[in-house]
Amino acid sequence: MKKIVSNSWVLLILSGFLLIPAWYEWGTGLVLLIAFIPLLIVFDKSFEKKAKAGTVFLQASLTFLVWNLGDTWWIRNALVDGKPSYAGVSAAILVSTLFMSIPIWLAYLARKRFGRDVGFFALVVFWLAYEFSYLHGEVSWPWLTLGNGFMYNVKLMQWYSFTGAMGGSMWLLVANILIYKTFFSEKGEYKIQPKNGWKAAAVVFIPIIISFVLFYTYKETENPRKVIVVQPNVDPYLKFNDVPPLEQTKIQVDLARELADSTVDYVVAPETSVMNNIWIGEFDRVPDFKLIRSFQKQFPGLKYITGIMCYQMYPKDSPVPPTAKEYRNGFYFDSYNSSIQIDSTPEIQLYHKSKLVIGVEKMPYPGILKILEPIMLKLGGTFRSHNTQPEREAFSAPNNSVRVGTPICYESVYGEFVGEFVQEGANLLFVITNDGWWGNTPGYRQHNAISSIRAIETRRSIARSANTGISSFINQRGEVLQSLGWWKRGALIDTLNANDKLTFYVKHGDYIGRIAFFAGIFIVLSLIVARLKREKS
Repeated sequence: MKKIVSNSWVLLILSGFLLIPAWYEWGTGLVLLIAFIPLLIVFDKSFEKKAKAGTVFLQASLTFLVWNLGDTWWIRNALVDGKPSYAGVSAAILVSTLFMSIPIWLAYLARKRFGRDVGFFALVVFWLAYEFSYLHGEVSWPWLTLGNGFMYNVKLMQWYSFTGAMGGSMWLLVANILIYKTFFSEKGEYKIQPKNGWKAAAVVFIPIIISFVLFYTYKETENPRKVIVVQPNVDPYLKFNDVPPLEQTKIQVDLARELADSTVDYVVAPETSVMNNIWIGEFDRVPDFKLIRSFQKQFPGLKYITGIMCYQMYPKDSPVPPTAKEYRNGFYFDSYNSSIQIDSTPEIQLYHKSKLVIGVEKMPYPGILKILEPIMLKLGGTFRSHNTQPEREAFSAPNNSVRVGTPICYESVYGEFVGEFVQEGANLLFVITNDGWWGNTPGYRQHNAISSIRAIETRRSIARSANTGISSFINQRGEVLQSLGWWKRGALIDTLNANDKLTFYVKHGDYIGRIAFFAGIFIVLSLIVARLKREKS
C-alpha cells in the first residue's frame, strides 16, 4: 500500500481509470464514491512538497485526460469526409480536460492560503461551479457531468427529482473527501482515522437508502397515453444526400401503420426525419406532409410528432440575426433543426432545437466571430449555425388533454433545459434523435441512458425515437420499459402515464450549481484579497 501511495503517477492514472466504468453498462456509479481518492492523495502530497499550483494543474490533467479518453473516445467515429474525426475528438477531450483541471488548481490555491478543510470545501464548490458553467455556457460538452455516472443505476438516483444530476456530483465529491479523510492523514499517508468513518458512512448510505425508499414507494398517477415510436434505421451518412427524403418519410409512416389503430394517441419519429426543402409557412405544399396528413386522417385522435429540417426567409433589407446566411439578391435565410406536431387541426405546431452541437450545428458566439467566416471558408472549413428560439415549447393536443415536450438529440443531456419543457406544461417528454454517427459504440447507449436521468428529475415518462441507436420507452422512475437496439428497423408501442406535478428540481433548476458558482466567486475574491494584502505587507 505504501509503495503505491508514494507513486504519484500511478495514483493519478488510477483515479482516471476509476472514473471510467460508470459510463458503461457493465460498470456501476458506486465506484465513483472512491474514484477521486488517489487524486486527493496526490493533492495533499503536493502540498507537503510545496509544489506549485501549475504542477497540480498538470497532475489533475493527467487524471482527467485518462477519464475523457476512456469514456468519450467514440466521438472519433463521427466521420468527416469519410474519415474519423480525430480533430473533433481531440478538441472535445482537451477542452474538457482543461476545464476539469481548473477546479483542482483553484482548490489547491485555497488549500495553500486557508488550510486543508477550506481547500476540500473549495474543491466541491469549484467543481460544481465548473459543471454549472459548462452546462450553461456557449461552449458546452457536459457529457461527463459527475452525477451522470448513475445513468445505469436508476435505483440509486431517485432523489435527483429534488437536486438534479448536480446533486449527485456534490454527493460523490463529499463522499470521496470524507472516505479519504477516514483512511489518509493530512500528508497523504495511509492512516486509519475512525472518527471520520461515521461521517463518511452517513454521507454514503443515507442518500442510497432514501433513493431505494423513493424508488419502491413512487407510484405513477394513472393517466395513460398510447404511443408508437419508429426507428427507420437509415444510415446517417446516406440519409441527407443519397436516400430520397420522401422515401424516408414513407418508411416511417409504414412502420407506424403496422401498429396504429384508433386507440393510439401519438406517433413519434426521429430527428430530421422530414427534410424535403421545407420553408416555414409553406408546409402544405411539401409531399411529405401530405403523406403524413393522409395517414393521420385515418386515426383522427392521433398526433404525429417528427423531426424536420426547415428554413426561414427574411425580407430584403430587413434586420437579420447573426446566424442568417445570404441567399441571393439581398435576401437572407436561416436554417433550423426542429420538431413538429401534425394533428386533426390545420395548424402545425413547431419547436426549434436550441441546444446545438458545437462545430456541427453551430459556431459559438456567431455575432462576435462572424469576422472569421471568410478565413474559415478559404481554409476549406465551414461557418454555420442553425438558429434557435429563446423559450421551450410544449405541443398541445387539440382537446388540451395533454402537452408534450420534444427535446431534440443533444438537448436531452441538459437537465434544467429539459425541465423548461415541463415548466411550459409538458406532461410527457418525447426525445427525438439521430445517434448513428458514432457507429456501434458506447455513445448511443450512454445517450439513451441519460434519458433515464431526465425522467427521474422531471418525473415525466419518456418516449425516445432514434433514427438508429436505441429507441425506447422510459417510465417516471427512469426504468427502460422496452427498447429497440442498434441497427434495427422497426416500431414499438407502449402506454405511458402523463403527469402534471412539478418536481422540486423542475421548479428550481440547477440551484446547486448557482449557489456553488457564486460561492466560487467569493472564494476567488478572497484569494485575490489575501494575495494583495500579502504583497502590500
